[in-house]
Amino acid sequence: MLSIFSSPYFTEQKNGITQFQLLQAYLLGSTFQTICDNPVTAYRQLVQQYSTDLSGKIVSPKIASAEAKKTFRTNPIGASLSGLGPRLIGVGFKRIPKFTALLGISYILGEGEDVGLSAATGASIISAYAINPIRMIEKQQRAFFRETGVEKPIKEILREASIKNYKPLFRGTVPLMGHSLASATTGLVGQPKLQKYIQNELGNNTSLGTFGTGLISSSIVSPIYVFMTNPLSRLEVIMQTKSIDGKGVSVMEAMKEVVKDSKEFGLRGVFRGQGIGITKAIISLTLFHQGRIEATNMYKRWNNYQIDTD
Repeated sequence: MLSIFSSPYFTEQKNGITQFQLLQAYLLGSTFQTICDNPVTAYRQLVQQYSTDLSGKIVSPKIASAEAKKTFRTNPIGASLSGLGPRLIGVGFKRIPKFTALLGISYILGEGEDVGLSAATGASIISAYAINPIRMIEKQQRAFFRETGVEKPIKEILREASIKNYKPLFRGTVPLMGHSLASATTGLVGQPKLQKYIQNELGNNTSLGTFGTGLISSSIVSPIYVFMTNPLSRLEVIMQTKSIDGKGVSVMEAMKEVVKDSKEFGLRGVFRGQGIGITKAIISLTLFHQGRIEATNMYKRWNNYQIDTD
């Protein structure tokens, strides 16, 4: 039994940390980010979800934004915390498969802490089916705020899904794969590389620390990430906020709704939630990587590894 813990996965590498500790650092960073950015995440979903009124008619982005703000004013605490439970549970159910695949492929390829594009692509595909049910439950909790004023209980969501053999929990898996790939390549691969470059160019010559350089790099990467993922996020919201009791929305039907939205409101219709999405991405990326870096350094100090502070 002890031989399991002496395997390479639990053995300290040249960079002063084991792969197991590195996975824990990613999970701790993800937990920190999830708790802090939940209100922005909830607001963005409502802005995109309220693209149609209760009768199903498409409304302008301005009206959708006003409806989202109204929901938050009516129940600010409930709206801000909505979906947080599934998201925190998802740190385990979503992030462990994703980060295990990401760091596992990276380890096999000998990339160390700096994960590459191949690892990001593999992790996005492998983890999608583990991630989607959590995202579905999270969105279902907020889906009926406008009608009820409260979040939908998880037990009720699971009970409804069980009637259809839990198949509704996998609605939106196809756009999620694209979303997850874009997220991994820009957020998990691009941002750390850019942050290191900025640290070398600015951090060593100014008073900017890891948080400052992380904020700058996240601000550069986030608009690119949101531009790539916002239409995919719209498809997910359309597919995952419909009643589980009713007929599901296919990818093609969701795309037709976005096309219809674009014909009526132009690019504003396609990119609903773009502004708040960029804000959320900057906050999320910065908090995640700062939490990850601090946790990584904590484990390195635990291992008596000398951390380079230059």
